[in-house]
Amino acid sequence: MTSEEIKNLILEIIEDIDDEADFESLNPDEPLRDQLDLDSMDFLDIVMELRKRHQLQIPEEDYPNLATLNSCAVYLEPLLRNA
Repeated sequence: MTSEEIKNLILEIIEDIDDEADFESLNPDEPLRDQLDLDSMDFLDIVMELRKRHQLQIPEEDYPNLATLNSCAVYLEPLLRNA
């Protein structure tokens, strides 16, 4: 999976969680939780959906690597390289 495909995957998962999420002014370097008003349960839903769709086990200590859209791509790209 490419970096762009991973970003699209994350946005797709967020849209499934919150169909009113506004991606128009989304800054890929700013925290997703702040920009999209995601709470901790929403964030866990994203992690669980990654596990369900791609069998990824993301340790809790790595959650900060999923803070921004760009950091998600950087962290997940090696894990999803062959997906």
